Amino acid sequence: MIRTVLVDDEIDSIRVLQKLLESFCPQVAIVGTASGVETALQVIRETGPDLVFLDIEMAQGNAFDLLNQLQPLQFQFIFVTAFDDYAIRAFKYSAVDYLLKPVDIDDLRSAISRVQERPLEKDLTQKMRTLLEHMGTFQISQQKMAIPTITGLMFVPVQEILRFEAKGNYTNIIMANNDTILATKTIKDYEEALPEAIFYRIHNSHIINLSRIREYQKGRGGSVVMEDGTVIEVASRRREEFLRKLLK
Repeated sequence: MIRTVLVDDEIDSIRVLQKLLESFCPQVAIVGTASGVETALQVIRETGPDLVFLDIEMAQGNAFDLLNQLQPLQFQFIFVTAFDDYAIRAFKYSAVDYLLKPVDIDDLRSAISRVQERPLEKDLTQKMRTLLEHMGTFQISQQKMAIPTITGLMFVPVQEILRFEAKGNYTNIIMANNDTILATKTIKDYEEALPEAIFYRIHNSHIINLSRIREYQKGRGGSVVMEDGTVIEVASRRREEFLRKLLK
């Protein structure tokens, strides 16, 4: 049996999930429930479960507050969430199990099957750190960036920036719609300020949005083809690190 704890600050959500597990997942034994971080800490420490279902946001704290206090993790966990698309992408990139509310029976069965098929992972703590990193990355990607120009400031969505190109003490910022903004900052300024998980400086003159690459072409350092068709050379000294980022 998979000894399981359910954590959600909505009592109705706990009841629904409990009923689904009892009806469709007989291999699961629910050994406790909790509606907040403090009660969840107590229940998990007392019961020592194999699996914990976690709502992300709770009235007092969140799932990450809870998991951080339980290091090193001795149980598998599945997030149950109504979060929007950027969080779902973060879960996928981090290989973390999740279920969307309202919970689908087939998805629930599949999640339980995955728990049964794999032993307790040694890298659960690292997996959680990777998730937090990706959550932060995708949150940033939803924001707008203030770009200083000769005439003032322009505010543009981060995810719509295709690339940065050095222009002396200025920087051309090329957008996905082919607009170009002349920023009164150097490309070095942007390299130091931008998150490497989203943007990477592949050449002295170029920083690119990693999610906007269409193709990588082999060569001495190689080159990338961006979504607008621009071909940019990858500096040979940056090639290995760049490829590691692409294949991460």
